[in-house]
Amino acid sequence: MPAFLPARSPATRPPVGRRSLLRGAAAVGAAGLLTACGRAAGASFDAGAAPWRRYAGTTLNFISENTAPTAAIAANLAPFTKLTGIHVNIVTLELSALAQKVALDLASGNGQYDVVYADPYQVLAPYAAAFADLREFQENPDLPRLPGGFGDFVATHLDAAGRFEDKEKVLALPYDSATMIWQYRADLFEKYHDRMAADLGFDPAPSDGTTWEQYYAIARWFNEHTDEVKYGTGHQAKQHDSLMCDFSNVLWAYGGDYFDDGARVGSLGATDPGRCRLGSERAVAAAEFYQRLLKIADPGSRTWDWDGLGAAFRAGRIAMCPNFHEYAASNEAVMPGKVGYARLPKGPARAAGMYGGTGIAISGVAPKRRREAAWLFANWATAPKTQLAGLASKVGGGTPTRTSVYAERAVLRAEHRPTKLPNMLTAKAVRETWRPANIGLRPKIPMWGECDTAVYTQLSGLIAGDASPRATMRATAERIDRITARGWVA
Repeated sequence: MPAFLPARSPATRPPVGRRSLLRGAAAVGAAGLLTACGRAAGASFDAGAAPWRRYAGTTLNFISENTAPTAAIAANLAPFTKLTGIHVNIVTLELSALAQKVALDLASGNGQYDVVYADPYQVLAPYAAAFADLREFQENPDLPRLPGGFGDFVATHLDAAGRFEDKEKVLALPYDSATMIWQYRADLFEKYHDRMAADLGFDPAPSDGTTWEQYYAIARWFNEHTDEVKYGTGHQAKQHDSLMCDFSNVLWAYGGDYFDDGARVGSLGATDPGRCRLGSERAVAAAEFYQRLLKIADPGSRTWDWDGLGAAFRAGRIAMCPNFHEYAASNEAVMPGKVGYARLPKGPARAAGMYGGTGIAISGVAPKRRREAAWLFANWATAPKTQLAGLASKVGGGTPTRTSVYAERAVLRAEHRPTKLPNMLTAKAVRETWRPANIGLRPKIPMWGECDTAVYTQLSGLIAGDASPRATMRATAERIDRITARGWVA
C-alpha cells in the first residue's frame, strides 16, 4: 500500500464505493508518477527566450469549478497569451463533477489537466500527494517569481487553501475567497432602528458586539412588526453542503467543533483527525439554538442553498441572512445602497464565518516542462494585477486573496459608496472574519466529502423536528467516527 494512502483497519473496512475507488485510484496514480509522466505530451520550450516566453506554443488545460474568478479570466485571456505565447483551454464544471474528473486524470497518469482548481476538501486533501510543491517553481531562478512571494497572500488563506499537513509545502495558490458574513437590509434597520432598540432593549445595528441571541431577537421582531419583508431571517438550510456551512457558523460561535484542535485540522489539515467531538455539550447547545433559529426563519430556507438564499434576499423576502460575501455584487445591482455587510454575530465562545476559498494547483502527473508552463499561468492568474482586473470584470471576478491588492488606492476607495467594485463593500467584514480568531474552517481531511453528507443529512432531520439536538449531534458524531476510522492506522 502506498505510504500516503491511509491504512485501513480490517475490522472497519467498508464496502468499496465510487468515492473510495476514486480516492484510491488517484493515490495509486500519484505513486506511479515516474512511469506515468511519459504518457503526457511535453511542452514547447526555448531555453534562449525570456523567462515568460520560453514555453510559447504550448497549450495548457485548466479545470475549474464555474466560479467568478474563472469567468473573469476566461473572458480576458488575451493578456496572458500575449505575455507568454501560451494558449489555455478552460473547462468549468460543478464541483463534484470536477473532483471526479481530476481523480480519474490523476489515476490514469495522463496529466490532461495541468492546472487544477483544488478545492481544499474534495480535491486537495484527498489527492495532495499528486500535486506539485510550488516552491519548486518559486525557487527556480529560470522561472518568473511570484510578485510579493507567498507572503503576499492572506496568511489564513495560504494555509487553508494552499497546504496539507506540511507547514512548509505549498500545494496551491489562493485563488478565490468566498466567506460567510451578515448581509442585511440597511434601509430597514435604519427605518426601524429606534423602535427596535426600544422594544428589544439593545442597539440592533449590526456590530462586532452583536450576539446570535440578539440576531434571533431582531429576526423575530421583523416577523412581528413589519410588512416590507415576510421574515426577519433566511438560511441556506437545504439538505446540501450549504446546510453544513450555515450550521457551522453557529457551532464554532458556541465553542463546538468537529474534532479536537479544530484550528489545526481546518487550517493545515489532517489524515487522521481523531474522534469527532460533535457530541460535546457545546455542540449540542449550538444545535439547540440553530433549531430554534430555523423555526422563526423563512420556511423557504429548507429548500435554499446559497444561490436560493441570495435570490430570496434580493427579492425582498427577508431582512437579513448569513451568506457568502461575493453576493454583494448581485445585491448592489438589484438593491443599490440598501444592503449592509457585517461580520457574523458572536456566540458564547467567539464569532466565526465559514471560509469557502480555494486555490489553484499544478498537477504532479504532468511532465516537468508542462509543470513549468503551468506555473506561468498560476503565477499570472493570481498576480495582483490580474486580481485587480478580475475585481472590475463585468462577467465575474472574485475577491482578492492578496494583501497588496487591498492596499491599492482604488480598492480602498471602493470600500465606500458610490463604488464600481461592489464586492469591496464587504471588505471590512471579510477582513475581520479572516483573522485567525474568527475564521471558520471545516475539517480539511481526505474523507470530508462523506462526513459533510453525514452532517447535512442529520441536520435536515433536526430542523424538520424528527430528532432532538442531542440525538442529532450524537448520531452525526458516531457516523463521522465510522467514516474516519477507515483511515486510522490499525
